[in-house]
Amino acid sequence: MPLHDRRSRPYQLGGRLGESRCRCSAEIKIKTLSVVLSLSLLTGTIGHACDLCGCYTPQLEAMPGMEPSASRQWWNGFYGAVAEQFTHFGTVLVDGHEVPNPTGQYENSSITQLVAGYTINDRFALQLNAPLIYREFKRPEGFAIDRGTVGGLGDMSILLKTVAFRYASPGRRTFEFRDGKNPVAVDQEPDFTASLVVLTGLKFPTGDSSRIKEEFHEVNVPGAPESGIHGHDLTLGTGSYDGIFGQQISLRYRNFFADETIQFTLRGDGLHQYHFANDLSWDGGPGYYFIRNPQTIAGLQFVISGEHKDVDRFRGKPAEDTGITSVFVGPRVIASWRRWSAELGVDLPVSIDNTALQVVPDYRLRGGISLQF
Repeated sequence: MPLHDRRSRPYQLGGRLGESRCRCSAEIKIKTLSVVLSLSLLTGTIGHACDLCGCYTPQLEAMPGMEPSASRQWWNGFYGAVAEQFTHFGTVLVDGHEVPNPTGQYENSSITQLVAGYTINDRFALQLNAPLIYREFKRPEGFAIDRGTVGGLGDMSILLKTVAFRYASPGRRTFEFRDGKNPVAVDQEPDFTASLVVLTGLKFPTGDSSRIKEEFHEVNVPGAPESGIHGHDLTLGTGSYDGIFGQQISLRYRNFFADETIQFTLRGDGLHQYHFANDLSWDGGPGYYFIRNPQTIAGLQFVISGEHKDVDRFRGKPAEDTGITSVFVGPRVIASWRRWSAELGVDLPVSIDNTALQVVPDYRLRGGISLQF
């Protein structure tokens, strides 16, 4: 993720019993922290192409201490998530400058991603993303107003997540007198942890791309208001097989943390003589955990996200109204309880530079919930 939008993370001295108890406690803490960090990594960042390329990627098993234990069963590797992204497009820009919107044209876009994954071992995980897209729009069509909705399955994708690097500083050790006699050494979790996860994947053309056919029939009526919502904005799929490449970086020092996600989508040849441009999106920022214990974690993060996309091509020529570079900022609340994690965030645009006339986002809401079995 977090979830971008138009197209569619102790032992007792001399005794075995205390050792088992403390080691388990430390492992629970680190596992819970990893699940929380996973939810700060949303799939698609900002921009028009995000509906079609962004992949929600919970960063499970990315932190040190997540190695499978002897008691781990094969089904414990499964995880699932549901992520929602809602974007309201209501501002009309021409080459980055706002212009009047006399017809009140707009688009409301909702993308619900269903995620199923399996952690093979402490290095590799496979994940399947299935987006469900619903869009409501109002746009001028000549001197008339066209209202409508589109909805259905978007382009599904499969991802391989590889833990390329991870580090944990030596943990601190404290002593407690639990029975009043024998001292118990308690190994605390590391003060500093870091990880790098590499993402590689393939997106399949499972979404309906028939809306792109509108591009063949568009006609500019002299004197009529121009529409900023076209078939390439409403399509549920690109009609192409696309490569997905990215990385996720997570850092933590005690209660302070930061993460960053970058995804690059390499577009293949599309249908209807329409070729979507390659897309680069990013998402991340610093945060702080206000509550942090073996069962519950809650924190707040300041997120900066954005996207850069060149213009698409239609019939071999540039589609001038499709290029965009955008930057969003906003808060994100993250929480975790045992094996459940959740997040909620708001993104507000601070910079949008687009080509030609487009209807661009006014705000975006993102949320997600995940479960590690």
